[in-house]
Amino acid sequence: MRITEVSEPADKDFDVLKNGLNGFNERYSGSLLKEELSSFARDENDQTVGGILGEINWGWLYVQGLWVSDSARSKGLGSKLLEKLEMYAAAKGVNNYRLETTSFQALGFYKKHGYVVFG
Repeated sequence: MRITEVSEPADKDFDVLKNGLNGFNERYSGSLLKEELSSFARDENDQTVGGILGEINWGWLYVQGLWVSDSARSKGLGSKLLEKLEMYAAAKGVNNYRLETTSFQALGFYKKHGYVVFG
């Protein structure tokens, strides 16, 4: 046996680790819904001006990222994207949401939408 140096994982190596861990966990928890999600805002020229990425796993919606271009900000687009993702998750029976942000990103935005700091 040998331990490799710390480095960015190759996709195939990451998949082996993720599948092994999920397989172990599911022996005890049963199969859980896992789904990667996205929604995008496109302008009249079909250019992406915003979007949201997320994942449902272990009964939680994890918002991985939300972005709105400078030209489309302050028009409610971020709120609509977040609400769309939350509504999709709720329709799947998922009512726990989490994300990571910092004060210079969108902390106030997420607090306005009911998110609370927990860590």
